[in-house]
Amino acid sequence: MNYRNITLQEIEVLKQQNCSAESWSNIVVHNSFEPSQIKNTNFSGNIKLGVFEKDFILPGGLKKHSGINNATLHNCELGDNVYVANIQNYIANYKIGNDTFIQNIHQMHVEGESSFGNGVEISVLNETGGREVMIYDKLNAHFAYIYSFYRHRPLLISKMKEMVMRYTQKQTSGIGTIGNNVKIVNCGAIKNVYIGDYATIEGTRHLENGSINSNQYDPVHIGYSVIANDFIISSGSNVEDGTMLTRCFLGQACQLGHTYSASDSLFFSNCQGENGEACAIFAGPYTVTHHKSTLLIAGMFSFMNAGSGSNQSNHMYKLGPIHQGIVERGGKTTSDSYILWPAKIGAFSLIMGRHYHNSDTSKLPFSYLIEENSESVLVPGINLRSVGTIRDAQKFPKRDKRKDPNKMDHINFNLLSPYTVQKMFKGIEILKELQRTCGETSGCYTYQSCKIKNNSLRKGLKLYNMAINKFLGNSIISRLSGCPCNNDEEIRGYLKPDTSVGLCEWRDLAGLLAPRTEVDRLIENIESGRVTQIEEANIIFEKLHNDYYSLEWTWAWDKIEQYYNLSLDTITANDIIRIVEQWKESVINLDRMIYEDAKKEFSLSSRTGFGLDGNREAQKVDFEQVRGIFEENAFVKAVITHIDAKSKLGDDLISRLEKVNN
Repeated sequence: MNYRNITLQEIEVLKQQNCSAESWSNIVVHNSFEPSQIKNTNFSGNIKLGVFEKDFILPGGLKKHSGINNATLHNCELGDNVYVANIQNYIANYKIGNDTFIQNIHQMHVEGESSFGNGVEISVLNETGGREVMIYDKLNAHFAYIYSFYRHRPLLISKMKEMVMRYTQKQTSGIGTIGNNVKIVNCGAIKNVYIGDYATIEGTRHLENGSINSNQYDPVHIGYSVIANDFIISSGSNVEDGTMLTRCFLGQACQLGHTYSASDSLFFSNCQGENGEACAIFAGPYTVTHHKSTLLIAGMFSFMNAGSGSNQSNHMYKLGPIHQGIVERGGKTTSDSYILWPAKIGAFSLIMGRHYHNSDTSKLPFSYLIEENSESVLVPGINLRSVGTIRDAQKFPKRDKRKDPNKMDHINFNLLSPYTVQKMFKGIEILKELQRTCGETSGCYTYQSCKIKNNSLRKGLKLYNMAINKFLGNSIISRLSGCPCNNDEEIRGYLKPDTSVGLCEWRDLAGLLAPRTEVDRLIENIESGRVTQIEEANIIFEKLHNDYYSLEWTWAWDKIEQYYNLSLDTITANDIIRIVEQWKESVINLDRMIYEDAKKEFSLSSRTGFGLDGNREAQKVDFEQVRGIFEENAFVKAVITHIDAKSKLGDDLISRLEKVNN
């Protein structure tokens, strides 16, 4: 394989260059090996050396030729054109890839057999244990969701643990790997760490028992003063500026920095953490926290933005930190918000103020949960007309920083989906029942330890119905986009669902939206032994994601039949026209509400603090120079364009349907 024993002549050259070896006979070299680039180096154990032919061009233009200088190597294999210099202690039991640059580190070694972070148990959600997730290189949010939350099925958990243990055993070795084109400079100790291709590790203080799964498509960067123990970091992630990690998993394209601290936590795709703290959290995709005083603890979040000073308590009684909370996808917390766990907050809800009553608002999505006179007040559905909600829905796909072609998490970004709309149907039932039991003229209602004002309840019913009309109309317009609409029979053929799968309740598996029946089928297959490999489960997750729109239509059509009292056997073009007209009205009205909400950002009160040393005209000009003019704002223009586009889309379908009756 192009390697040979080192020659006596080469040994003499190395000795002249102040090199030594425990046993020169244990050193093999590439056929084209040339010893001139190895100086002041001590070898022990089995050593394998490649060629040293290329230069490294460093920032600023400095050149360094590949080679070894001032180092001690024990049981190491070096690929071609590696640079190793100024190793203060030693490197032991590592296979180092081609074109890798290692300079000025304290030491790097593998001690005993290591699984490099695979198989580490993380006490997510409950610090005292009970929901441990065993991490591994290919962990995705959906596998972790089932693994963590389905403790009511102990056989399933046992089988999933076996799957991870089998994978872990395959990764266990006494030899560590540093990939190709890796850069490691100015670092402290690195112990039992796998480092993938194209990773950059600079100024890191201590890394122990972990995997850095960098690759050519999406390199990983680990920066200055980082300390990490028992970890896995996925492709595209950056960990910077004094971040401290203990028993953590980072998914793809995560960003942690500015002295962020996390323990026993899972972070999945595109999470961001700066300045604050995390403890025992399940951070689904796009969980974002930027502020120094923010603590996320013992909770499950996704598509979430935590305001400064956000906090939760998992110490309600005297048995320790045993309580957990759920903030469903799209949650936001304002500055200085607080929630006493246990609690469950509905999807796309805003949390403002301090809440001590262990509420469950999961069946009333898109709500405000606010504090008023030390009480929790719920405003159902109000976030549907918020400019912030729509802006968030638009920005999430644009902020997907994953460049790795192998996406680990399957993320559905839809704001309106079977998952959220099913909750609106349930929310309407709840609000109507409150009206029935307490009276429509009651000034205030109580639900889940929250107060709902009469006008808020009525607005909530209106907004939920508008959103349902919007979703169902979107679905039917999309379904008929390719239909010539020549007659009712042809239309019915297009409307017929592709499958019966999807009729039941839907679930959000930390970013993946899927029917409950399919999730249960996967679980049963794992329990029965029909699915035994991690890769098999991941294929099922991927298929569910790819089949989303077909499955969504099955659910949507069933709701169309119920909501509009229609049947596939008898539906006509006129029925669909009526649905599209309601859809147009709902879409336009919601967009106008969003338009008016955006307008508040340009009100007179918003100009406070502008034009400090001028008159009112100076204030206006200063504001416009900084913030722009309302009508020219990109988002405002997008809302207007959306109204026009949706109106045209509806009118086009109506004009095609009207031909059926002529």
